[in-house]
Amino acid sequence: MTAPSLARVPCTIVTGFLGSGKTTLIRHMLENAGGRRLAVIVNEFGDVGIDGEILKGCGVEACAEEDIVELANGCLCCTVADDFVPALDKILARAPDHILIETSGLALPKPLVQAFQWPAVKSRVTVDGVVAVVDGPALAEGRVASDHDALDAQRAADASLDHEDPVEEVFDDQIACADLVVISKGDLIDGAAAEAAGARIAAHLPRAVKVITVTQGKVDPAALLGLGLAVEDEIDARRTHHDDEEDHDHDDFDSFVVPLPEIADPADLAGRVARAAEAVDVLRVKGFAAVAGKPMRLLVQGVGPRVSHHFDRPWGAGEARRGALVVIGLKGFDRTAVEQAILG
Repeated sequence: MTAPSLARVPCTIVTGFLGSGKTTLIRHMLENAGGRRLAVIVNEFGDVGIDGEILKGCGVEACAEEDIVELANGCLCCTVADDFVPALDKILARAPDHILIETSGLALPKPLVQAFQWPAVKSRVTVDGVVAVVDGPALAEGRVASDHDALDAQRAADASLDHEDPVEEVFDDQIACADLVVISKGDLIDGAAAEAAGARIAAHLPRAVKVITVTQGKVDPAALLGLGLAVEDEIDARRTHHDDEEDHDHDDFDSFVVPLPEIADPADLAGRVARAAEAVDVLRVKGFAAVAGKPMRLLVQGVGPRVSHHFDRPWGAGEARRGALVVIGLKGFDRTAVEQAILG
């Protein structure tokens, strides 16, 4: 017999494609916790824990650095038995009021939610809700990612491709499991574009789900937390592309790290990253850089050719001023060309 639901810690799973705005949304929740003690499990794709570093830089009392656990060893939905349960044990030892789980951009939420059905897990935690974050500007243009041109060209050139590409399938599965869909980057789309993005989502939604549009991740946490849905009890009924597969992988994607020497001009670096993304099948770039003469660390994030940067926190007294960018793209993309374009 499991413990009553009130004794279990609620977990919100935040899913979404690469660069959709998940980390920005979670950071806003941490900064506006409303008295809740929050903890976060971050699942990265790549060797450098960029999203975890961004969240740890919040410096808010509601979520100390010890309340953030990073899992950078593969997709959480694929390694749930090996990685998720130990991470959950570590988090629960901190006695949080609510747990946020940020999946990698390639993760399928359903296998993760199903892990909450395990007796050892279900007795302690419950899935409060699944939030899918989607890229508003990309959807308005008919794409689920900013740099979808390469995928469209590949499909058009191969007459044998009569099925949806892997990126679309990941998007479909995330939407199929969502209890709330958040359209991000609302400041970058006008009314007509927002309507187009909403229509694209509606075409993928298998049931009635609320859809909201946000800017800079700014949404009242009360709209995201405390839904009390116990999603693990009904997740098996949410049909996805991978329901009939025993396992899945993400062999259509690859990532590597570009070490960055100290730079002189953030705008110049952003321009080089944007040109690299346009020239090669790059979906996402994120990382940090050290700027000569500046005591602050520069955060760099790119989604296709859209690149943003800002100083997020001071470098620590004993911290090496080393920069690094994680580059995520389609399997087989030209790493050398990307590295040369970024480093100049």
